[in-house]
Amino acid sequence: MSKQRVIVALTGASGAALGLRAVEKLAARGDVETHVVVSPSAERTLRHEVDADALERLRRLAFQFHAHDDIGASIASGSFRVAGMIVAPCSMRTLAAIACGISDNLIARAADVQLKERRRLVLLARETPLHLGHLRNMLAVTEMGATVMPPVPAFYQLPQTVADIVDHLAARAIDLLALPGEPEARPWTGQGLA
Repeated sequence: MSKQRVIVALTGASGAALGLRAVEKLAARGDVETHVVVSPSAERTLRHEVDADALERLRRLAFQFHAHDDIGASIASGSFRVAGMIVAPCSMRTLAAIACGISDNLIARAADVQLKERRRLVLLARETPLHLGHLRNMLAVTEMGATVMPPVPAFYQLPQTVADIVDHLAARAIDLLALPGEPEARPWTGQGLA
């Protein structure tokens, strides 16, 4: 069985644990080849919000770890087929770059490729409150085919810890890629969780 390729990018917005958890979950699947890109700002956020070893864990979990400034990397080309891309967290700067087609780094370029190739792009847009420019950029990327998924907790999951919230959000982001196999997140049955 061939592996699905998935790109996970982390930008400098708060919520670095979301991207790390998505990569952990994808690595545990065994049927996914994960390509990871981390912006310089995200490296700082990982150290502050997770721990000093978080970046190294990402490097170890990734099938391939790409440099943020390597716009000639495999994932910068539409000929390199992938199942989709998750940007978690997605800063408003990155959202704006994607919305305007400004491919000045590998994260923005890889996202642009997903849109032009009509592949799945999931953006965990991380900011609050939102001003009109943020909302317009969200509308623009949605009209182009991306899925904007602000990391809003699902309280019906009855989370007990922040880790529970992070785990569920990462699972939902992965499920939006529609990879083969069982969903990552526990589904709602109408009466409760499965």
